[in-house]
Amino acid sequence: MLQGFVLFGLCFVGVFGVEADEIRSLSVMEGDSVTLQTGVTKIQEDDLIMWMSGDFCIAKLNISSQAVFETHNLFRDRLRLDNQTGSLTITNMRTTDSGLYKAQMIGQQVSKKAFNVTVIARLPVPVIASYCPQSPSTSGPSRCVLLCSVMNVGHVTLFWYKGSGLLSSTSASDLSISLSLPLEVEYQDKNTYSCVINNPISNQTQHLDISKLCQPCSECVCCCNSTEAGIQLAVSALVGVAMVVVLVYDFGSRRAEQKRALKSLPDHN
Repeated sequence: MLQGFVLFGLCFVGVFGVEADEIRSLSVMEGDSVTLQTGVTKIQEDDLIMWMSGDFCIAKLNISSQAVFETHNLFRDRLRLDNQTGSLTITNMRTTDSGLYKAQMIGQQVSKKAFNVTVIARLPVPVIASYCPQSPSTSGPSRCVLLCSVMNVGHVTLFWYKGSGLLSSTSASDLSISLSLPLEVEYQDKNTYSCVINNPISNQTQHLDISKLCQPCSECVCCCNSTEAGIQLAVSALVGVAMVVVLVYDFGSRRAEQKRALKSLPDHN
């Protein structure tokens, strides 16, 4: 019991002021689990284990009483401590869990471990759509312009591949609202193309179906995807409504002027 109180107090009296000899960097996918190892095969009966996340003591283990304490609500029901090694497992990782984690074992020897954990958001599948360039004449009627896009991503790279050969790429170092990469192909091209997004630990691939997205046409507007076509239709509708409003207003103004003119004429009766 006394050891439990000592362990609880040590979390708040600066035991972790001494830094670990080495900080290990780990990357984990959002939703997965990560285990932070203490580096020992079996801790002794009187050893005390403490785990910190930033300035918070999130888990404490007193081996003699087999007691585990969790004190931070952000990790509620997501922490597991190995009673044999003192290793900490965090389940269902969230992007907000990224940060520095430190462990200290106090017993016959004092050992320290530190981990810089980065939780990477799951990648979306790229979306490929036909695209209307600003100057359609540069492509000509025999070529199709495509755009591969992803939304709300960061620290990723987007690639176009022709077969297994890399054609082009673009990267987002920080969180980006959207990331896009164009590709120009012949309508009758029989090669295999794919758009790939990746980060340090995962990737997502979207294969191009040229026959579905690229239909020969004489004007670029024929090649626009449904979203762009919808926008153009909406703009056209708004312009049409505006013209009707102007015409009605103009007609009403003319009628009002005519009535005023008639009233101003002298009465011959």
